[in-house]
Amino acid sequence: MKTALIILKFDYDRKRRSRARTLLFRTTFMSELDNQLPTAFDPFADANAEDSGAGTKEYVHVRVQQRNGRKSLTTVQGLKKDFSYNKILKDLKKEFCCNGTVVQDPELGQVIQLQGDQRKNVSTFLVQAGIVKKENIKIHGF
Repeated sequence: MKTALIILKFDYDRKRRSRARTLLFRTTFMSELDNQLPTAFDPFADANAEDSGAGTKEYVHVRVQQRNGRKSLTTVQGLKKDFSYNKILKDLKKEFCCNGTVVQDPELGQVIQLQGDQRKNVSTFLVQAGIVKKENIKIHGF
């Protein structure tokens, strides 16, 4: 068996006092045991694989986020990269008389944000425009 030490260091400042904590973890790699198992089943192997058949059905997620008070924000995520997000946003803004923007997120890619709770309106617009099929839209929120 092989062992390794992992050192994690946490630094934080609180009221001009700095403290540092160091944690040591000892991990053992059981390469001998992995070789002895004839078939190791990983139930999450499909989720980690990018080219798996399970991820071929791309969903468009329409969410609502609560801001302060009665204000809310609708986000549209998961549209294909072939579409022009700015043109879709322009049509959405004209159709629903609300303001919006396209935000670049490092994890999610481009996300369309609209003012107000526009979940139903956005989903019907995307279906009628032929951008997304109705079964590929997931509406989230309260």
